[in-house]
Amino acid sequence: MLGAAGLNEAGPLLWPESQVFETNHSYWSQAASPANPALTKDIDVDVAVLGGGLTGLSSAYYLCRNRPGTKAAVLEARGCGNGASGRNGAMVLTMTEDRFMNFSSDPALDQEIYALTAANVRALQQLSLESGIDCELDQDGSLQVFNDANDVEAGRAYVARARALRMPVELWDQNQVQQAVGTKAYLGGFFDPAGGHVQPMKLVHVFKTAAQKAGAIVYENTAIAHIEEGEPITLFTTDGKQVRARSMVLATNAFSSKLGFFRNAILPVHEYVGITAPLSEAQLAATGWRKRIPFNDSRTEVFYLGLTRDGRIHIGGGHATYGFNDDVRDPRDGPKHFNALQHELARIYPSLASVEFEKTWTGVVDWALDESPSVGRAGKQGNIFYGIGYSGHGVNLSSVFGRIIADLEGGRDAEWKRFPFVNRKLPYIPNEPFRSVGARVAMAWYAMAGN
Repeated sequence: MLGAAGLNEAGPLLWPESQVFETNHSYWSQAASPANPALTKDIDVDVAVLGGGLTGLSSAYYLCRNRPGTKAAVLEARGCGNGASGRNGAMVLTMTEDRFMNFSSDPALDQEIYALTAANVRALQQLSLESGIDCELDQDGSLQVFNDANDVEAGRAYVARARALRMPVELWDQNQVQQAVGTKAYLGGFFDPAGGHVQPMKLVHVFKTAAQKAGAIVYENTAIAHIEEGEPITLFTTDGKQVRARSMVLATNAFSSKLGFFRNAILPVHEYVGITAPLSEAQLAATGWRKRIPFNDSRTEVFYLGLTRDGRIHIGGGHATYGFNDDVRDPRDGPKHFNALQHELARIYPSLASVEFEKTWTGVVDWALDESPSVGRAGKQGNIFYGIGYSGHGVNLSSVFGRIIADLEGGRDAEWKRFPFVNRKLPYIPNEPFRSVGARVAMAWYAMAGN
């Protein structure tokens, strides 16, 4: 035991992490906004926002909107949306992963979290309208489909309690699911009218535009090599520039451990996605997918699907993977996972058995062991703010957390203290080699138990 403890403590020294930023080659990336210039000189700001994804850009927007005149700088290592914000499965979901179709010991608070996240979807639509950028956010609802009878009964019980709390969710039978999305592969579903589907990179563009309009400065291709905590915080770029700030927002999610933060709280897990070329009217008709409602199944190794406005079907999920020492590089065994996605698409829609993906990609999700997120304050001086652990719900939840981060940084804590994810300590994850062994064992168990 002492030897294992010693090895665990020595892990970060034996296997130091390196910063790697693979270029986003997802289908969504074609909608990326033109890159801003990199930082070329030392600067002093009120708030340095590290990371140009949805968490960072929404934090910058709310910081500058709430307190006009705030000097906020967003520092993005590559291009805005290069990480999970621009590579995900495009589903816009309510709740947090740990409370999705799962009541806690405080159902009234669960209802409040539902209301908060549902209202945020409407706020995203309004911000898209105000920015003049159509991010293709369609709030037609989202659907979790049931793979077996036990899932149907669990869904029935959840919906009964949820409706008693005036949550407008519905239990659908097999026929209703088939009428909406065409497939006969499932026994029923849980329908949430507040969910939806988005073009994620266009949503990134919406927040980048809104943040800049509010007064934030966005620097792209500006990677940070080292951070010195203090008052002020000093951030050093890889090419020697310095950024001094009163506060910092850590919006690096699955990449946080590369700078020494949340190494023992988050696993960067690789997800896989594929998308077809636009389907013909005859092909779409053959699928029976009549409503553009995105859906995911109820297995542990979940699959999730969506239909774009131009008639493309995308599918993601299945067996996720973890790379030794929090490796965030694109995995080399991608073709195996994309083939599995192709097979699952054909199972759900037999008429698409001969349709191949036009584009495939991977993305890294910041996964907490108990699938519960955290947003709050950290650092020796309490001047570092963060949002992390979205576990698949980040498309919507990230900008909820951006709003909370701005309020916490501005001293407006009272409104948020009652929420369980505020300043929540995430479960401990050991260092290498134990984290890799544990992750692989857990994923092998999911593969056996989740189907």
